[in-house]
Amino acid sequence: MSNEKKPALSNAEKQRRYRDRQKDSGKKELRGYLTPEALKCYEDIVQKTQWNDSTILSNALRLMYAAHKLGQVGILNSWLNEHKR
Repeated sequence: MSNEKKPALSNAEKQRRYRDRQKDSGKKELRGYLTPEALKCYEDIVQKTQWNDSTILSNALRLMYAAHKLGQVGILNSWLNEHKR
């Protein structure tokens, strides 16, 4: 028998393995992992606006904030659920 221990994984290797598992489960990395429904929305936005990831994320956050301030988050969420988005 060998008493050799496997070297511990580096943080980079752990991160790579995590990203691979997320991709294998059908998610896309965009400052996090997108569900298949969100990925469809993302692809529609990119196609129509030609925005990059940073612009999409920035505008999405700004729009969510505005909806929150105007009390419209519930309405938006209902629409998304009704349209399976």
